[in-house]
Amino acid sequence: MLERATFFLFVLLHTLVQVQGQYELCKSLLTTDEGSVWEQHACQPKAQSMKEFMRIRVEPPGITCGNPPERFCTLENPYLCSDECDASNPDLAHPPQLMQDRERGGLVTYWQTQTWRRYPEPLLANITLSWNKSLELTDDIEITFEYGRPTAMALEKSLDYGHTWQPYQFYADDCLDMFGMAPQRARDLTASNATRVICTELYSRWVGAKGDKVVRFEGRTRFAIFAGHRLRDMDSLRARFESNKGLRDFFTFTDLRLRLLKPALGGTYVQRDNLLKYFYAISNIEVPARCKCNLHASQCVLMDGTLQCVCEHNTTGQDCQRCKKGFKAKIWKAGSYLPTPIGTPNTCAQAGTSSGSNCECHGHSNRCSFIDYLNIVTCVSCKHNTRGQNCQHCRMGFYRNSSVELDDESVCVECGCNQMGSLHDRCNDTGFCQCKEGTTGIKCDECLPGYYWKQGCQPNVCDEELLMCQNGGTCHQNQRCICPHEFKGVLCQHSRCEDGKKCIHGDHNGASVPALSLALLVLCPLLTLLLGSAVLRPETVPVFLPPSHTSTHTCDGALAITLLCTLKEPRTSWT
Repeated sequence: MLERATFFLFVLLHTLVQVQGQYELCKSLLTTDEGSVWEQHACQPKAQSMKEFMRIRVEPPGITCGNPPERFCTLENPYLCSDECDASNPDLAHPPQLMQDRERGGLVTYWQTQTWRRYPEPLLANITLSWNKSLELTDDIEITFEYGRPTAMALEKSLDYGHTWQPYQFYADDCLDMFGMAPQRARDLTASNATRVICTELYSRWVGAKGDKVVRFEGRTRFAIFAGHRLRDMDSLRARFESNKGLRDFFTFTDLRLRLLKPALGGTYVQRDNLLKYFYAISNIEVPARCKCNLHASQCVLMDGTLQCVCEHNTTGQDCQRCKKGFKAKIWKAGSYLPTPIGTPNTCAQAGTSSGSNCECHGHSNRCSFIDYLNIVTCVSCKHNTRGQNCQHCRMGFYRNSSVELDDESVCVECGCNQMGSLHDRCNDTGFCQCKEGTTGIKCDECLPGYYWKQGCQPNVCDEELLMCQNGGTCHQNQRCICPHEFKGVLCQHSRCEDGKKCIHGDHNGASVPALSLALLVLCPLLTLLLGSAVLRPETVPVFLPPSHTSTHTCDGALAITLLCTLKEPRTSWT
């Protein structure tokens, strides 16, 4: 019986959702045997025209016509210049707010720029549309021009309130010449390139000032790639949004900007004799969209001049982008379109309740602790080298593996920094370690040019380019110079001879002075025995050695005379 009742309630709920519109209800009251309970659903605000909420800024200052007053012509009647723009006269003024007013009684009002009287200087104008709120496009953006559509323009969008911009679509009568892009139509896109930024020539060719006035960004055509003709299969589109965040972000914006680059020329070249017929004029801008509330709100209202989601599911913030205080037992998540037709709300749970008892630790812990003075629930004993309130960060010395999901056991990879080459064992989000001077590589295990590895990277003592060994020295493994006998120093740059001394190297046979002195010491006793007392009366004659020897040796006078006579004229001398 209970199963039949549950089935009946599900069918009733499914029918109610279809009648109300999918995802328009955040919750519904269900009656069970245990009483009435609220069933939570993923929900979003209705789509609507956002032009009445947009703030318009026109640049450069003074580009709007009327100050000073000036006449202008039309491309249909280029020599009938009877029209006038005068900012001081309400009936002749064309201020920016006329791009978003409600036109009544068939009277067309429009914003208009100055004429191209400064040609050949480009006539450029930027129109920035701001909402101070994240919006999601739901149909085509339409800009209605008077007196001809621009020959070239660009549509840009911002996701961060105008801090950075990215192109949305380009428009030109010759895309290749103006933007260097081959022309393309939105209807030619496929599921694999639905978010491609294209240049189209469809809206820039001259068709007459009274012909088609509208320039479009075909959001609906791109939706049809997934939802089919007339968008009959919206569930397929929403399923794509769930699996492809980039697709959903493509249709999300906080600001739009029109860059008007070249006015309508009437199908000809610029005619210098009548520049009063070239200008821009916009009568209406339509931006169909809905407030982005992350599927946590069904209403979006204007509060203090700013659009604000009326958040459900215990969420808060302008976009319902975080959990309310006291409801952080689980990590915040956006709602999901799946399963259809009610989706998954991903409600923020209160600590200590049954819905919050299953603490969210991404599978790295099954234990949580409630910290009363902080009013938060935090995971305890995170595994797999994770840390944080929800085990969502990596421990020191590990970094996030971006190729796997957060609940994967291998989500954190060890940095593996070389201890001798890195400053510490931590790395950045891509696994690069912080290296010491002279060290490089992902793990700091390589040396830069001019360094060699020896328990870390050390600067070269010598090399074959900048730190060359001098005076015939050779560099050994970039660590030291091997010098000739006569030279010393790190680069063999100093002579071994003492300062102020004169060094003359070599004898008859190229022998050095110390070698000759040693020979004299050996031969002296031998010659003394052979000569005996034959010629001279023995007298002690000193024999002096080179300055490097401190002792003085003596031998028989005859021997000394014989040696002196043999040497005749010494070839080596010192002072």
